[in-house]
Amino acid sequence: MTRPLLICDCDEVLLHMVRHFGTWLRERHDIAFAHETGSFIAMTHADGSPVEHQRIWAMLDEFFPAEMERQTLVPGAAEALAALAESADIVILTNLGDHCRDHRIEQLARHGIRHRVETNQGGKGGPVARLVAEYGNPVTVFVDDLATHHESVAKHAPTVHRLHLVAEPAMAPQVPPAVHAHARIDDWGAARDWIDQRFAAGQPAITEGISA
Repeated sequence: MTRPLLICDCDEVLLHMVRHFGTWLRERHDIAFAHETGSFIAMTHADGSPVEHQRIWAMLDEFFPAEMERQTLVPGAAEALAALAESADIVILTNLGDHCRDHRIEQLARHGIRHRVETNQGGKGGPVARLVAEYGNPVTVFVDDLATHHESVAKHAPTVHRLHLVAEPAMAPQVPPAVHAHARIDDWGAARDWIDQRFAAGQPAITEGISA
């Protein structure tokens, strides 16, 4: 019998990132990052001027993989994955450059999370559809903190159950529920229960009313 499949993001789902990225930005570049606003581009120089978008991406490339050891585990994440792995296959689908894949595998293993890791750039709908097909089209749950990826998965893999989870408590209240997700839960205890229920039901997601 085909096991259910969980496809899960990493940053701000399994590992805290923005809070540590913000600390590093202050230390390394004297840049303030107001991540609690819910905006990833809320960065300013010491004189108050906004940071150019191109530089933001350059600094992300600087942070990954050199500063990944700063990241901390989201409470309950490792325990939830360990419990879910008893009956389901798990893939970590993370939007990092391919050169970061081994670093991410090692980073997660240090936190007791040892599952297949795939790196990706851009929308996650295509990769999710390919993973679902590879695993034999099982009942699948996708977990991510970014609305754009839920929209992409709704378009390319509409029968996948989509859970919007934002683990950073300073940011979560400012981030509206993703309209293309089936549920929004920011706590791993409740998220595990929701995922377990989808797996136990054994049914694909209902696509009616979810615009792709």
